[in-house]
Amino acid sequence: MKLKHCGQALIVCLLVTGCSNKYQQFASRFTFVSEKGSPDYANLDYWAAHPYKKDPSDSVPLPLQGNYHPDSTVDVFFIYPTTYTAPEKIFGPNASIDDANLNAKTDYSTILYQASIFNEAGRVFSPRYRQAHLSCYFPKNAKDSAEAVAAFELAYEDIKAAFIYYLQHHNNGRPIIIASHSQGTTHAKRLLREFFDGKPLQKQLVAAYIIGMAVEPGLFGSIGPCTTPDQTGCVISWRTYRKDYEPVFVAQEPFRPIVTNPLTWDASIPEAGRELNKGGILLNFNKIALHTADASIHEGVLWIHKPHFPGSFFFFSKNYHVGDLNLFYLNIRENAWKRVVAYRKKQLL
Repeated sequence: MKLKHCGQALIVCLLVTGCSNKYQQFASRFTFVSEKGSPDYANLDYWAAHPYKKDPSDSVPLPLQGNYHPDSTVDVFFIYPTTYTAPEKIFGPNASIDDANLNAKTDYSTILYQASIFNEAGRVFSPRYRQAHLSCYFPKNAKDSAEAVAAFELAYEDIKAAFIYYLQHHNNGRPIIIASHSQGTTHAKRLLREFFDGKPLQKQLVAAYIIGMAVEPGLFGSIGPCTTPDQTGCVISWRTYRKDYEPVFVAQEPFRPIVTNPLTWDASIPEAGRELNKGGILLNFNKIALHTADASIHEGVLWIHKPHFPGSFFFFSKNYHVGDLNLFYLNIRENAWKRVVAYRKKQLL
């Protein structure tokens, strides 16, 4: 169980505003303590994003605020990536659910910079969960492997419990977008299989943006990949690397993963220049970096040339895992809205 394409420290700092000590200024906002050590999804504290409270997922980049028209009739269930990355692994294999510093890091990195992409397409729900530590993707021996399996299982149990609570108390038959990144996608794949694939709930699926992890083409029996920009009820996925860089582990994968081009959204147009990139949101949330990157599909991954943004001259990484979403922020935002419109039209037929 490995994630050999996790982002390097530099890209973390540049693209998701990374270095964790900067989030300590927000820690005083997270003073809740779980009596059982597990999340209580009836309590809004255990949602990193929820429509019944103000949180970073509600944020809209300043240049977009004048034309912001959110759809409150659709829901987005967002599963965030690994933020429990400290090498000392102070909580063991799974994160504490109520650690103030970790929750501040989660909310003011991935919830602000990733979950906010979808806040015009629908109401955003993102549950806190006892995520597996980053090292669980890199087991060194049988003991580590067993610990990792248990850690991911506990994390998924929280995600599942949150989703069941959401269905019972908030969904009321509303259309759903599933969105995720990295470890979030590890869990989203399982959630889609258990609750949507060939199940009645599949009819409510607008689309699943499950990014940053390999998605096997035969993973789902009834849910296929999205092949056109306005297709609904389908899966979207990609992993981003520097053009001409081919990670060894990708070449060793026994399958060719689903790859969507986030500039064309069309399987028949696998390549696009950066002029089609409407903008990324990188270090400064309120500044759009125009034409950040091109995109081309290449044998199971998404290739881009070196991104264009202030300071990119000093940017040497070939692994853009942490920027999977941020580099294409506006294109994803627009596409999610387009699929919601298409879903609504289909319901009227």
